[in-house]
Amino acid sequence: MQKYYKKWAPIFLAPLLLCFIVAFLVPFCMGILFAFTKYKTIRDFSFNGFDNFIAAFGTGSTFWHALGMTVAFVVVTVLLINVFALALAILLTKGLKGSSFFRSLFFMPNLIGGIVLGWIWNLILNGFLTALGTNLYANAQFGFWGLVLVTCWQQVGYMMVIYIAALMNVPVELTESAEIDGASKWQTIKSVTIPMIVPAITICTFLTLTNGFKLFDQNLALTGTSVPEDELIALDIYTTMFNNASGNMGPGQAKALVFFLIVACISGLQVFITRKKEVEA
Repeated sequence: MQKYYKKWAPIFLAPLLLCFIVAFLVPFCMGILFAFTKYKTIRDFSFNGFDNFIAAFGTGSTFWHALGMTVAFVVVTVLLINVFALALAILLTKGLKGSSFFRSLFFMPNLIGGIVLGWIWNLILNGFLTALGTNLYANAQFGFWGLVLVTCWQQVGYMMVIYIAALMNVPVELTESAEIDGASKWQTIKSVTIPMIVPAITICTFLTLTNGFKLFDQNLALTGTSVPEDELIALDIYTTMFNNASGNMGPGQAKALVFFLIVACISGLQVFITRKKEVEA
């Protein structure tokens, strides 16, 4: 059997490996190269050393403000999404009538594309704020919390499904034993349920963390570039690359490279911490 796998596995894996190299690895390496060049197209470039990084992170740069907004956004959404998703998952695994319907209902927003979702909520929030004599672009806080609302509404259902799958694998005997021993509902969840679903928490935390950092389409559709104070880092990189007078996309590529390193470090640290909790659990 092992000889059979060794013979045919490379043939089936080759197309996938080729797609990975062409669609990800090559563009990624080119992106690193172009971060050190002045370029308008991939055939019109010249090396300029660290000039792009100086322009991208020097005086007047919008990168640090956008990064601060992104970090605040990620902290808020990671907490809200996971708390609400876990709460819904616990509620919908109690055997309540109509649980299957509500699982599908809460998951459905995840099927809507980000741009469409952003435009829908732009109309809803602007309609509500207009009735109060203002609009979504009048205050940066409106855009920030509107984006939090949109993101939570879209992602809670997806994370809920992951938590439901984990909760259904928790042995009933453990929770029943805790209840027989006099543990309250909260004590059972805290001391029995949560330690048993730490792998799911690792996955959901990682997904919400990375989704928050790379969020672009909802940000573009909800407030666009009308309110620069509301730009998250992905939209800021886009603006730097395509909306500058010189046409040089190098500074935007430099921002993208530094941003990748930041997210990779944060995501790696998060996975390390939560994996450690899995071992302890």
